[in-house]
Amino acid sequence: MTTTEAREDPLSIGEVAEQTGLSVHALRFYEREGLLVGPVQRTTGGRRRYCNFDVDWLLICVKLRKSGMPLADLKRFAELVRHGPGNEEKRLQLLDAHRQRVDAQITALEECRSVIAWKVGVYAEHLARGEASGLWDPTA
Repeated sequence: MTTTEAREDPLSIGEVAEQTGLSVHALRFYEREGLLVGPVQRTTGGRRRYCNFDVDWLLICVKLRKSGMPLADLKRFAELVRHGPGNEEKRLQLLDAHRQRVDAQITALEECRSVIAWKVGVYAEHLARGEASGLWDPTA
């Protein structure tokens, strides 16, 4: 534990859930699956106590998961970070591969949005002219 972590007020699992948007159940899952960088501290009564570093890490995890990173990749990334210096190239490769997947998804979504925008324009134009009947009418 660093000096900074020692001085900060520990956070309960509920507080961390609120700050990260993860459920208490999801936080327990992340811990069980080894998705956290360090061990979660516990009170003498066994209650989880998190530090700000844990919250910062979890916020990164949330973004990686929302962007579609598979759990296996997130687990590998956490494992690499846990092992400390010396594997930065592997971390970069993992993140760069994910970025490329996200870029491809964005491109595909932009193409979809373009088709939808075109179709909205077609319908809006026909409705404005009062010529909407028969647009994609399977009974016509």
